[in-house]
Amino acid sequence: MVELRYQRVSDAERFFEILSNPNFEFFEVNIKSVEEEREWLKKNYEKREKNQEYNYTILYQGEIVGACGVMVDQHREHIGEMGYFIDEEYWGKGIATEAVKKLEKIAFEELELIRLEIRMEPENTASIKVAEKCGYSKEGLVKKAYLRDGVYRDCLLYAKVR
Repeated sequence: MVELRYQRVSDAERFFEILSNPNFEFFEVNIKSVEEEREWLKKNYEKREKNQEYNYTILYQGEIVGACGVMVDQHREHIGEMGYFIDEEYWGKGIATEAVKKLEKIAFEELELIRLEIRMEPENTASIKVAEKCGYSKEGLVKKAYLRDGVYRDCLLYAKVR
């Protein structure tokens, strides 16, 4: 069973452990220590208050296995971009799919967003499967959309509207 709850500062060590995995090839982590992770987590309340980001811890059978969130476009506040990560030990169990469905419900019903986007590298077949299983439509390829490892990279854009 997958549950979502607001992230807590006490999640920092577990998140840092998960994000330190070198097998996260499609996810650049800028946090370099548990203390930096704590500092990042301390900002979550303020981000929610400003309607910027809503970040959640993903629990599977009561254990922290990852995180997800939605970042509200500050120029078009009806649009949110979703993101997520799961501990490698739990990959392939449908946890990300279930978490995205729960986050989508929050985004559409509570945050009253109209459009949700998920962006991923074209080679990230796991994220493509999550988006498709959750009913997101592929809208296209966005060229040089983000910076990772000092290189501007393309991403696929999937979206769903309510």
